[in-house]
Amino acid sequence: MSRYPAPEIHNLPDDIRAKVLEVQDKAGFVPNVFLALARRPAEWRAFFAYHDALMLKEDGSLTKGDREMIVTATSAVNNCLYCVVAHGAILRIYEKKPLVADQVAINHRKADISPRQRAMLDFALKVCQHSDAVEDADFQALHAHGFSDEDIWDITAITAFFGLSNRMANVTGMMPNPEFYVMGRLPKKKD
Repeated sequence: MSRYPAPEIHNLPDDIRAKVLEVQDKAGFVPNVFLALARRPAEWRAFFAYHDALMLKEDGSLTKGDREMIVTATSAVNNCLYCVVAHGAILRIYEKKPLVADQVAINHRKADISPRQRAMLDFALKVCQHSDAVEDADFQALHAHGFSDEDIWDITAITAFFGLSNRMANVTGMMPNPEFYVMGRLPKKKD
C-alpha cells in the first residue's frame, strides 16, 4: 500500500482507532489514507481536523459536491492517483452523475457541470498552479457567479490543503482502495 508501513488498527491510539472503525462501519472498508497517516498520531489528528473543517462545514454556498469537485480537479493536476480516485468516487455519489469525476479530472471545461462550477474550478486550478497570479479580476469573476469572499477562501483552502494531501499520497506511495473505483458508477439497486 505504501512506502511507509501502516500501523495495525489494534495498535492505534483509542481516539484514532474509534474514528477508523466508525469510517469502516459506514463505508464498509478503511480508506488507506486513514491508516497511512496514522503512523504519526498528532499529524493524523491535525490533518483530519482541518479536513473536516473544510469538507464538512455547513455554511457558505459550496455544496459537498462542489468541494469534492475541487479536490478531484486539483488532485488531477497534481497527479495524485489516490485523491482523484477516492474523491472522484465521493463526487460521483454527491452529484449523482457517474461520469462527472472522470470529466472533471481530465478537462473540467468539457464536463457536465454548471457555469458556476466551471468558474469555481477555473479559479481552483489557478490557485493550484499559479497562486502568485491571482488578482482582483479573479474575485470579480467568482462574485459574478454568486460566490462570496468567504466562499473564495474555502475554494482556496480546499485547494491548498489537498496540495499537501496530494504530495503526501504521492511520496508515500499511497494507493486507492479498490472499492473507490466502482463507487457511484452505477445506480444503487432498489431493494
